[in-house]
Amino acid sequence: MELSPEERQKIYEEEKARMEAREQLEKERHKIPQESSVNMAPNVAGLLCYIGGWITGIIFFILEQKNNWIRFHAAQSIVTFGTLFVAGMILGWIPFIGPVFSSIIGIIGFVLWIVLMVKAYNGERFKVAWAGDIAERMVTSSGKIPDYQKPPAPPEKKEEAPPASVDLDERIEKKVDNFFKNKREGRITVSAFAIAWSIILLVFFNFFHEYAAYYNADTVGGVVTWTRYPFFTSEIGLWLPILTTTLVISIIGHIVLIAVDRKFLRQAIHIIIDGFGLATVITLVTVFPFDFDVIPNSVAAAATHIAVTVVLICIAVGLGISLLVRVIKLLVDLAKLAVTTSQESA
Repeated sequence: MELSPEERQKIYEEEKARMEAREQLEKERHKIPQESSVNMAPNVAGLLCYIGGWITGIIFFILEQKNNWIRFHAAQSIVTFGTLFVAGMILGWIPFIGPVFSSIIGIIGFVLWIVLMVKAYNGERFKVAWAGDIAERMVTSSGKIPDYQKPPAPPEKKEEAPPASVDLDERIEKKVDNFFKNKREGRITVSAFAIAWSIILLVFFNFFHEYAAYYNADTVGGVVTWTRYPFFTSEIGLWLPILTTTLVISIIGHIVLIAVDRKFLRQAIHIIIDGFGLATVITLVTVFPFDFDVIPNSVAAAATHIAVTVVLICIAVGLGISLLVRVIKLLVDLAKLAVTTSQESA
């Protein structure tokens, strides 16, 4: 019976996972001890480190002195949510635009809160960018925290131990299942962040872009009056439809990726998203709906103009390279599939 492309890819990934599983079986024997100062299962304690944000992080970091896996999650909760809390307070003081930034930080914090609790309960040491590195240094000078895996549920009745070969096969099968589960969960997490970020950009640029401005404070009779000078000109109307289309496509595309996990579909959607993203940035550079002359300091205004231009060009180049790499990879995979299909037909 002829196999479909997805079935061939599945078999290839399973064999690859089996090889990796055999190489890491020895490492799996060295798991984090269940012993802890708080007398809880590590995965439950890890979840509780995040449930109250940086407050429960501090509590568990102080109480837990034996289990470094739990201490890592407590430290990461302190760094991650403590930073977001302080940043939200500081940005909230900014007139006009402050509440917008605070809302954005709130959305980011909520997404991180859900993801980190799920990852901790599943026995994973998921690291937040830069916060995870700081947390590791807080816990141990070596910077290495062993991975924890939830222990299997105890059997209902005692049975004879299976032969070593059977036990090895079962462990390999479990490793293969975890391999695909972790890859799938990782992609879902990335897509969830992409959807949240796209929604934030969609709302900000369509309803609050005038708050991206230079703010000048005038004091008259002891009363401070803030005047806003927007950086965006009326020409932003030429760019907004393209941006909105790109963000909507990104949201829909990542929703599809969460619902359907197929390799070639995933590659095609990423190519489409990168293509629209590149077109959006190029259009922004071309239209350039900015007016930085509202900044009183002419040097600062010129520097800001140059900096924004350079950043946009760098983003365009990065998206272009990413798009090219994805297209080449898709063509290579399609060519391999065509060769395999022709060989099987022959």
